[in-house]
Amino acid sequence: MEASREFVYQKFTEYYRDPSTVIPVVSVPEQREFGYLMFKERFMVRHRRFAEFKNVRALLAETVPSDVYHSCAYYENPDYDMDKKRWLGADLVFDIDADHIPTSCNKIHDEFRCVKCGFEGRGITPEICPCCEATKFETKIWACDLCIQSTRDEAAKLLDMLENDFGFSQDELHVYFSGHRGYHVHIENEAVRSLDAMARKEIVDYVTGLGISILDRESEEKRGRRKVAKKFSLHDFGWHRRLKLGMQDFLLKATKEDMRNVGIKNNALLKNKETIIKRAISEGRWESINDVSVQTWLKLAEYIKETQSSKIDTVVTTDIHRLIRMNGTLHGKTGLKKVEFPAKNLQTFDPFTGAVAFKKGTAKVLVSDAPEFRLNGETLGPYKNQTVELPVAAAVMLICKRRAEVAN
Repeated sequence: MEASREFVYQKFTEYYRDPSTVIPVVSVPEQREFGYLMFKERFMVRHRRFAEFKNVRALLAETVPSDVYHSCAYYENPDYDMDKKRWLGADLVFDIDADHIPTSCNKIHDEFRCVKCGFEGRGITPEICPCCEATKFETKIWACDLCIQSTRDEAAKLLDMLENDFGFSQDELHVYFSGHRGYHVHIENEAVRSLDAMARKEIVDYVTGLGISILDRESEEKRGRRKVAKKFSLHDFGWHRRLKLGMQDFLLKATKEDMRNVGIKNNALLKNKETIIKRAISEGRWESINDVSVQTWLKLAEYIKETQSSKIDTVVTTDIHRLIRMNGTLHGKTGLKKVEFPAKNLQTFDPFTGAVAFKKGTAKVLVSDAPEFRLNGETLGPYKNQTVELPVAAAVMLICKRRAEVAN
């Protein structure tokens, strides 16, 4: 294990000391807090301040950390304790990670083990062990094409909201592959810097669709102790517009099985789809569709809300003191880089090529268990208790994920 860690450390060292390595400048570095995780000692160094960004690059070459961060916030005194930093504002940051998105592949390549009782399983790691109620787990997670596509889809929905509902231009949206299993979106616009945690919570609620009011009070009536919707309508702005577009797209493609998945037993919506879409969704005459109740429309709208909302890590966005991984630096769990690319290239940017840091050389490793994966244009694996010669980038990734060791 020590030899494997030393191998990865040497590759990280080569990366940070290579004159051709590009670490993009962080905006206003003198007002940022910097932090990094020591590679061998495994402790976090925080509250570092650098007057010039060239000093950050020099630190990376000298120290060779496993992970590097900077604050989203701007401070008058970045190197002071938190209560003395004097907060000046913060970028608006979003984090989308496969850890928060259930996919069919989770049960294939992700594993967890309770540190206390040894309970094991596959899929998303629970917050609490079902056997002993402990909260600490050892995990082995992976990033496959399906994981990345799921986070890419969520990022696409987020970017669409930020552009079309909040009015940010693509030039204001800084989009990154995180270096692991997802994407980051940074907004450094002056208009967002002064937003406090509660204002950011409002943005989070909008993006995730929390608390959407589909019906106003005038559209409800009391029946005994219950309030029952008596009228359904949507306007053409914000989330209501999204619901209408989503409902239209769903109905055009829907089958009886799709309706059952939504929980709608009445198949009247499947008859004369184009007429229904024109009269109800386009013209707003929802009540003109005879066999479709208000409750059916509500159930469909609720389903569309779930599919149209973006699954972001809500804590990251609301935290006005958050540290975020620095662009161009290596991720300690993969050896891949955090990489920025234009928002318009979200669907075409391939992180398994564009985020690869190590392009030369091979290494012999003993792989305990690895699924088939793509990296830098090659398809590798699956491997099970095998000694294989791999490209350095693949060897580093497997070692970082504790699925391989350097072979003697």
